Amino acid sequence: MGEAEGARQVSPEMELTARQKAKDRSKAARWDLDIAVFLFAVLIIVIILLFQEIGIEIVGPVALFGLAMVWYYGWRRGRQMYERFYDEELLLLEREQKKKTLEEEVEETVEQKVQKALRERWQ
Repeated sequence: MGEAEGARQVSPEMELTARQKAKDRSKAARWDLDIAVFLFAVLIIVIILLFQEIGIEIVGPVALFGLAMVWYYGWRRGRQMYERFYDEELLLLEREQKKKTLEEEVEETVEQKVQKALRERWQ
């Protein structure tokens, strides 16, 4: 993100918009099927340990460790996705801005041609 960001010159509004969109997308992508399956596996392990009449002194830390791993994996995945989505959003916003600028230039040149043709016609 650092090298790509340094090479581009973006407005603060574009950067803020890209950050917000990337944050929203990364929050949604943080929890996926892998995490749900892992969480389900932790639940199954805890239930099996309880049915085997293993003490809560062992089951509690196993459950806590499983939940901590789920949280860590989701946090790490969210951070990675944020960086990727941020770069994508900046590229999309830059392309959109260039497209608008190009459309304005084309529109302006068409307008100038029409004005020139009208002036020539009236002279």
